[in-house]
Amino acid sequence: MAYAIGVDVGGTFTDVVLRGTSGAICVAKCLSTHYDPIAGIVAGVTRVLAGRDPTQVTRVVHATTLATNAVLERKGVRVAYVTTQGFRAAIPLGRYARVEEDRYDLRFSPPPPPVAPGDCFEVTERISARGEVLTPLDPDSVRRVAAEIARRGIASAAVCLLHAYANPAHERQAAAILRESVPNVVASSEVWPEIREYERATTTIMSAYIGPLMASYLSRLQERLAEIGIRAPVHVMESSGGVISAELAARRAVATIESGPAAGVLAAAGTGFANVISFDMGGTTAKACVVRGGRPEITHEFHVGGKGSFGGRRAGTGVPIKTPAIDLAEVGAGGGSVAWLDPAGALRVGPHSAGSSPGPACYGLGGSEPTVTDANLVLGYLSSASIPLTPSLADKALDRLAGPLGVSREAAAYAVHEIVSASMASAVHVVTVQRGIDPRGFALVAFGGAGPMHAARVAERFGISTVVVPAHCGVASAAGLLAGSLSTDRVLSRLDVSDPEAIFTSLAAEAAADLGVSLTDPEVRVLRSVDVRFKGQSHDLTVDWSPSREVLASRFSQKYAQAYGIAQRGEIELVSYRIRLTTPAGASPGPIHAIPAPEPGDQHPQPTSRQAYFPELGGYAGVPVHTRDTMDGPLHGPAIIEDAESTIVVPPAWTAALAETRAVHLTRGSTP
Repeated sequence: MAYAIGVDVGGTFTDVVLRGTSGAICVAKCLSTHYDPIAGIVAGVTRVLAGRDPTQVTRVVHATTLATNAVLERKGVRVAYVTTQGFRAAIPLGRYARVEEDRYDLRFSPPPPPVAPGDCFEVTERISARGEVLTPLDPDSVRRVAAEIARRGIASAAVCLLHAYANPAHERQAAAILRESVPNVVASSEVWPEIREYERATTTIMSAYIGPLMASYLSRLQERLAEIGIRAPVHVMESSGGVISAELAARRAVATIESGPAAGVLAAAGTGFANVISFDMGGTTAKACVVRGGRPEITHEFHVGGKGSFGGRRAGTGVPIKTPAIDLAEVGAGGGSVAWLDPAGALRVGPHSAGSSPGPACYGLGGSEPTVTDANLVLGYLSSASIPLTPSLADKALDRLAGPLGVSREAAAYAVHEIVSASMASAVHVVTVQRGIDPRGFALVAFGGAGPMHAARVAERFGISTVVVPAHCGVASAAGLLAGSLSTDRVLSRLDVSDPEAIFTSLAAEAAADLGVSLTDPEVRVLRSVDVRFKGQSHDLTVDWSPSREVLASRFSQKYAQAYGIAQRGEIELVSYRIRLTTPAGASPGPIHAIPAPEPGDQHPQPTSRQAYFPELGGYAGVPVHTRDTMDGPLHGPAIIEDAESTIVVPPAWTAALAETRAVHLTRGSTP
C-alpha cells in the first residue's frame, strides 16, 4: 500500500490528509503553530499515520503561506537591487494608488518600497526593446557594485536590467559576476522574462526577498519528516494550481506566493459541476474564485499586500507579481475574525483574527474577544469542532458587544453572523458581478472549517440556488493538493517574431529540465498560449495558441468582448509566448471512495435537535441535527448537518440532499 499526504497550513488550523492507493483517506486537523509551522505539520502527519509504515509514503504535497506572510509582514531577507544606469530610482519611486480611507488623508504616507533606496545600484549597459546592444556591459561597474553589496553584508541580490527579456546576455553576465561575492543572486531573465519593467523588477525582487526563507523552510521540513521515517519527495503547490518540487520552489519562490488558496479551488473544480464559485472560509480569511468549464480563472499578474475594497486588491496598492496565479478574491473574514466596536459605536468584524493562539473565546485557550466562531456557537449553529468548545465563554464574549450596543446577546451574535456573511459576499461580488459574470447560473461550492455554516446566506445575496458541500469539506484544501499534477510555467516576451515555433520549443525544453522529465514521454503535456493585443494598445489578453493568425484574431476578439463587454476588430500584435508543462506526479492514489450508504438494519445515531436562531422563525427554535450518515432523503430547512470537520447550516426555504459522492447539495425553492 502506497500513501500520499497533503498538508495545508492555515492561519488557525493545519489540515493533513493521507490517501492510499485504495482511495481510503484519513484526516487530521491541528491548531497551527505559528512559532514553528513545521511542528504543527509533524503533529498532524503523525496523527494520520496512526501506526502505518511511514516508508510507504511516496509523496508529500504542501500548500504554504510562508511566502505571502513574509511579504505582508516584511520578514524577508535584505535585498540589493541591481539595474541599468539611469533607472535606479524606479523602485524607490514605485507606484501607489490611494483608496477609500487614504484619499482625503492629509498626513498620508505611502508604504516603504520593497528595497531601500540606498540598496539600489546601477551598472553601465543598455539594451533596446528589440534586443539590440546600445551600450556594452561594463564588467568593472558590476564588480564595484558586487564589492559594495558584500561590504554591506547583503546576502541576496535581484538583477533586473532594462529589456533583459529581449536579450538576457548582459543580465546573465552581470549575475555571474555578482555570484562570485553574493550568496543568492536572482536574475529576471531566469525568473520571469516578461515585458513591463516595473512588474518584472518587483517580481525578481520578491523572489530574492523570500527565496532564502523558502529554501531554509523546505530543507527543515524534509529533515523533520525524515526523523519520523518519511523520506518521500516533498512537493509544493504553486500559485497557478500546479505542483513543483521543493528544490524548484526554493529557486522560484515567487511562484508559491499564492500557494495556500490555490489547492481549495482545485477541490471545488473537481465536484462535477462545470461552472462553480469556489467559496473557502477558514479561521482567518475567506476566498472566492470562479471556475468555468471545469477550469479555474488564471491571472498573469496579482498584487500582494496593499489595500483595496470589496474583496479585491487595487492595482498600485501592493507589490505587483507577474507570475500565473489562480484568480481569486480574498477578505479578512473567517471563524476567528474578531468582532469589535469602532469609535462611533458601530459593529465591525475583522480583519484581525484571533488565529490559533489565543483563538476564539470558546476554545478556552485564553482568548476573550468575541469572534465569528463564538457568535455561531451562541446562535446554536455550532456545538462542536476539532477541539472542545465552551458555550459559557462564548456567551461572556458576546455580552461584551451586546451591552454597549443595547441589544440581546443573540441579536449581537446574529449581527456578527450577518456582517461577516456580507463581507464574504464582497469577495464573490469581485470575481463575478464586477467582471460582468451573472452568478445565478453557478453553483456555490463551500468548504473550509466555517464555509458551510455561511454558504447558504452568501448564496441568497446573489440569487444562487445551488450550494454544494463536498465530503471532507473541512479539509478540502489539503485533499485538493493531491489532485494537482507536477507542472511549471514558462514565458518569454518577443515582439515581431518570425518563428514562434522556436520560442515554444525552447520554453518547453527549459520547463522539462525544471521538472526532470523528457518531452518524448507520452504522459507529458505541453499547453501553448500567447498574449495578444490590438496594435497600438498597451494591454494584452492571453489566448490559446494557434499557428493561424485568423484563428488567433478570432479568439482574441472573443476574449476581448468577454473582458470588456464590447466587440472590437483590428490588427493584432503578439507580445508574449507561454507554455505550461504538466505530468502526473508519480504513482497517483486511487479516487476517494464514497462511504457506502447504510444498509437496512445498520445501527446509526438517530437525529437529535437543539435550539438555533433563525430570524425567519422569530428567534430560537428547535432544529433537527443530522450527520451525513443519518440523512434519509431530502432535509427541509431549518436543519443542521454536522461532520467531523465542519457544520452545514440549512436555513428555512432551503432543502438538503445527499449525493452519491457524499457531497451535500443545498437547493433553494425560490430565488430573490
